[in-house]
Amino acid sequence: MAVHSVDYSDYTIDELMSVCIARQVVNGEVLAQGINTPLVMAGFILARLTHAPNVSFASAVGQSIGHAWAPLGVGRAEDHWLRTGLIHVGFVTASADLLPKFNPKEFFRPAQVDPVGNFNNIAFGRDYAHPRMRLPGTGGIPDVTTYSDHVYLYVPRHSRVVFVSKADFVSGLGHVRERQRGRGANYLVSDLGQFDWDDGRMRLLSYHPGVTVERIQAKTGFELILALDLHETPPPSPEEVRLLREVIDPLGVRKLELLGGSARRDLLRAILAREDAL
Repeated sequence: MAVHSVDYSDYTIDELMSVCIARQVVNGEVLAQGINTPLVMAGFILARLTHAPNVSFASAVGQSIGHAWAPLGVGRAEDHWLRTGLIHVGFVTASADLLPKFNPKEFFRPAQVDPVGNFNNIAFGRDYAHPRMRLPGTGGIPDVTTYSDHVYLYVPRHSRVVFVSKADFVSGLGHVRERQRGRGANYLVSDLGQFDWDDGRMRLLSYHPGVTVERIQAKTGFELILALDLHETPPPSPEEVRLLREVIDPLGVRKLELLGGSARRDLLRAILAREDAL
């Protein structure tokens, strides 16, 4: 019987974003995972399986810290963190006591982000009592971003709705003069490119394959600084793609972050059915 090899030379944008996230991880770090951030967790596990075998995970699900990992899921996620965590604490204790001492690296997904890295997960619209849209809320973001040196951001769908000249509200503190400790965001990856903050203002580092600088600027609501060594984002390796598809996330949970409407609903139902969680 002939054996057909699988070609892992192609990749999707969700895989590229998870690979970019993995590349930001340094071996030995504590990596904090928020709620409903599968693109990030896929990247963290990829780093663990490649160049950073000694990382630890701090998860908002179960408020646990541990070393174990499991393939991504939706209906069974709590079970993993509750079973394998080395320590379990309450959310307030984790945010106010433990995490400042561990100083973990964490990726946040902003609904809005401005040129200096202030970001908003509260509401769209300047009237708090009557917003255009109420957002999920801040969680521990205001606590973490006022002291942490390891704030990172990711945006699955790059647009002028997200990248704005002034955030309607500030839940995550950026590169502002009033800051007493910590620093603003170090890095951001979107579905179009990679960015950092040059002297406190957002700078484009690389554009993803098939994307132009002009397109990125057109979808950003303020003028971007361009890095002197601006270049194309290096693509994932075939082994990185294989690990994401076959080992880390065979259900495709990471893809939920790039979908909306009926496409997201259909994928979510398919994942839950495969997990036998319906």
